[in-house]
This record gives sequence, structure tokens and C-alpha cells, in this order.
Amino acid sequence: MADLLLNPTTFDPTDLDPEARRLLRATIEWFEARGKTELKRVHHEREWYADFLDFMASENAFATLLTPESQGGRWDTARICAFGELLAFYGLGYWYAWQVTILGLGPVWQSENEQAKARAAQILREGGVFAFGLSERAHGADIYTTDMVLTPDGNGDFRANGTKYYIGNGNVAGMVSVFGRRADVDGPEGYLFFAADSTHPSYELVQNVVSSQMYVSEFSLHDYPVSASDILHTGPAAFDAALNTVNIGKFNLGFASIGICEHAFYEAVTHADNRILYGKRVTDFPHVRQGLTDAYARLTAMKLFGERAIDYVRSASPDDRRYLLFNPVTKMKVTTEGERVIDALWDVVAAKGFEKDTYFEQAAMDIRALPKLEGTVHVNMALVLKFLPSYLLQPTTLPDVPRRRDAADDAFLFHQGPARGLAKIRFADWRAPYDEFADVPNVAIFREQAEGLVDLVTNAGPDADQAKDLDLLLALGELFTLVVYGQLILEQASLTRLDRDSPDQTYLVDQIFDVLVRDFSAYAVDLHGKASSTKAQQQWALEHIRKPAAGTGSYDRVWQQVRHLAGSYEMRP
Repeated sequence: MADLLLNPTTFDPTDLDPEARRLLRATIEWFEARGKTELKRVHHEREWYADFLDFMASENAFATLLTPESQGGRWDTARICAFGELLAFYGLGYWYAWQVTILGLGPVWQSENEQAKARAAQILREGGVFAFGLSERAHGADIYTTDMVLTPDGNGDFRANGTKYYIGNGNVAGMVSVFGRRADVDGPEGYLFFAADSTHPSYELVQNVVSSQMYVSEFSLHDYPVSASDILHTGPAAFDAALNTVNIGKFNLGFASIGICEHAFYEAVTHADNRILYGKRVTDFPHVRQGLTDAYARLTAMKLFGERAIDYVRSASPDDRRYLLFNPVTKMKVTTEGERVIDALWDVVAAKGFEKDTYFEQAAMDIRALPKLEGTVHVNMALVLKFLPSYLLQPTTLPDVPRRRDAADDAFLFHQGPARGLAKIRFADWRAPYDEFADVPNVAIFREQAEGLVDLVTNAGPDADQAKDLDLLLALGELFTLVVYGQLILEQASLTRLDRDSPDQTYLVDQIFDVLVRDFSAYAVDLHGKASSTKAQQQWALEHIRKPAAGTGSYDRVWQQVRHLAGSYEMRP
């Protein structure tokens, strides 16, 4: 199962097209040629990554991967996620320049402004990057409130004044997609998205708000001239463009977490296996084996879920918007699982994780950022909860979503339409993949817990007062998310025949669900302890605590897979 993880020495994603494979291999070689010592030096000295962007320009990478078919390219989510995972594998800063370019392009590719789109395509061909001017210091990403104000100039154009905050690439972006509101129009009709140029004299770059290699800018516009050719969206369409851009961009956060965890995992398991303490190899200590095995199970689950979620994004249409559930789960659940992976690995490497020449030292910090970008975990959990009734209680018959690694343009992402009607989205029966793996002991136990959640929601769900208690609802949301998470993990395992074709079947899937059974039990205990939980809810919680199946042999088999990863990859010095 070692091939589930990205290993630069053997990486060759044969399910992607030849040009994507070439770009991925060329990018690996660029990082490896620079070496770990140099990457750590520029990280600590907070050097802007101009050389990386020059390399991306020389390979035409951003233009190849981020230009939609309407502008002569192909927007392929599978390629984009693979590239993002790889960049984060070497450093979050490199991924960040890529990520905020994706966000900056979102309002442009959704626009009907052909002139602006042609300009954006040209900037990409020239090796430029983009920025997404949404957040503000006082309001964060609250798009209902913005202090970027556009005032009519009397000649049919506008003058923009205001400040944006937390804006990646704001120092060099060839185009910044800026969200604001008209001074002369109240309410949603006054919203505007427009394109700004960071080199314009009326664009003031105030500061980098973080002490980091990446540039997370604060910028101000002072009577910045905005003409019709700069306007991307007006009125409610501008609001929708903001939300739909976040839908596109936040999906990538999970793959960044995966990339960080993969590199950190190689470093941690190799260090532990080479270290002798008290006359024993560190990987011979039972608690170390458990920690590494749990970390591996969580990491492979992250990857299985993410790979399957790609299919739903690529297959999305006006009639199938299931991706709107799987997107926030990818952003919220995969990124928080990344934190748990790093925490488990840190318990193994201990003080080594602070050393300045390790990848782990930056991974331990960078992994914390991803749950907090593109909406907090709590915001995304609140979004996930909107789907609970239709997903758990009202499944319907829908066409199967195939594995999508074909060379197609994911055009629907830029035609998502109004960001409403979530309660009307329907889902296929979540039980089907659980039924397929019913012979796997820990899948069967987890299935019992999931059925119990249906009973809780039906017979002891939140009352009117509890429906206003976000703290309690978040605990319920964690339980619900696990069911969704498990569904896509099993679907991907089925599609890839994971374990099913091996002589000793089901060991990795079983071990993943060993972890999920324990997590469900822990969240049930959390629900039990909430101040507003009812007696019926507390009783339910106690009745649905489960111990994973023992004696299945899965733990020993997965541990052997983990042990074999020691020494399998180390970045060139």
C-alpha cells in the first residue's frame, strides 16, 4: 500500500495526461535539485520565492493547469489537486502562491467580461500570478460587509477607495479580483467585483501581515479608477461569484494538508526506525507503533476521501450538486485530520520536530494554517449540517459517479449559479458502500454507529432551543461528518480495488475504520458532556460507544506497511 503516498522518487501518476505528468516530474526535479538545505534556508530567511515563480513561468505551468477551455486550455480538478499536493509536499509557501492564484482567477473565469478573461489568460502565459481581494481587517471574509467603496465619477466609471487584508500575492499580482460595493446603491444590488492591477499608482502595498516567506498583503486603493472593462460582476452575481470562488478554492486545502503530512511522515518514520533508545529501536516501542499506525491510517483515509471527492467535483452539474457537501468536508475534515497526523508524528519524533534543518519543523506550523483558511472549521461545519436531513434521512436513487481522470474541462465550476437551495440537494443512499464492505469487521461496527446516528436525529434530535446552540450542533456535526467521510473512503477503496485483490484482504480498510470507530465514540462522549444535551441524547451517546474489533490481524499488517516506509524517501540535501 506504499504507493498510496506521494514518493518523489517513484511518482508517476499514469492516470493523468502526459503534459501534467511532465510538469509534475519537472517540479519534483526543481525542488530536489535545490535540496533540503537551500529550501530550509530561504524558509527561515523569509525570502520571497521569485525563483520558484520564474521556474513556473519557464515551464508554463500555471497557464497550462489554470486556463479553462474557453480560453484555450483545460481546467482539470484532478491535475490541479495533484499539483497542489506536490507543492505543499515541499513547502506551504509554494502552494500558497498557487492557491491564491486559483482564488484570484475564480471571479474572472466566472465573468462574462471577455476582455478581462483574455487579459487574465495573457497574464498566465507571461508567468504572472493572481490575487483574491475579498478579506478585510475589520470584517475578515464577511462578504455581507465590505468597506471597499466604489463611487461613480460622473463619466460612467468609478473610483475605488478602501483597504483589503490577508491578500496573498498582493505584492506582485498581475490582476487582483477585488470585492466591493457601490456608494450610490444599497443592499445586494450594490455589490461589485472588479479587476485591479498591483502596479497601478493608486494601488498602495501597505505591508506583509505575516512574518513568512509567503506574502500575505494588506493593500489600499486610493481613488483607483475602475472602468467598464475592469468590472467582473455586479449585484447579487458578485456575491455568488465570491461564494463560488471559495467553493472552487477551498477544496484544494485538503490536498495541501495531504502533501505536508506525506513528507512529514517519511521523515518521522525514518528517524524513529533509525534511532536506538534504551537498547531498543524506537519503532519497537508499542506506543510508537500505535502512533505511527494511527497516523498512517488517518493519512491514507485523507487521501482516499480526497481522491474520491475529486470525482464528485468533476461530475457536478445543475442537477447534481453533491459536491457542495463534499467540498466543505474536504476543507474541514481533511485539514483537521492533517493536524492529528502531525500531532501523532510529533509524539514520535519529540524534540526532533523543533530542529531547524528538518521539514517537520515547518510542517508542524504550516499544518495549523489550513483549517483556518477559506472559512474556519466552524463555518464549514455549519454548512455541512445543512445537508444532514437530506443525506441521512432522505436518500434517493441517483446515477453512480464514475472515476474521473479523463482529459475534460470542468466548466461547470465557473457556472455554478446562485449559491442557494442547499436543502434541495439529494444524495444516493450512503449505506451502499458500507454494505459492500460489510465483511470488514470495523466497517460493520462503524455501520452500527452510523445507523444509531439516524436514530438520534429521528427520535432525539435537537429541539428548538438546541438548534440555536452552535456548540452542541458542532458536536452533532462531527458525528455526521464521519459518516460522510467513511462513505467516500469506501467508494474509493472499491473503485481502486484496495485490499480486495490482495491475498490478505481488507487490512488497511479495517484499520482505517478502527480509527473511525474510536473517533465516533469520542464524539459521542463529547455530545454527552455538552451543557444542553438532554437525557435522551446522553443515553444515546453512552449506548453508541464502541471498541474496535480485536484480533483481525489488520494492525500487524498495516504496521508492516508503515515500517517498510522507513528510508523509502529522503529529500536530497
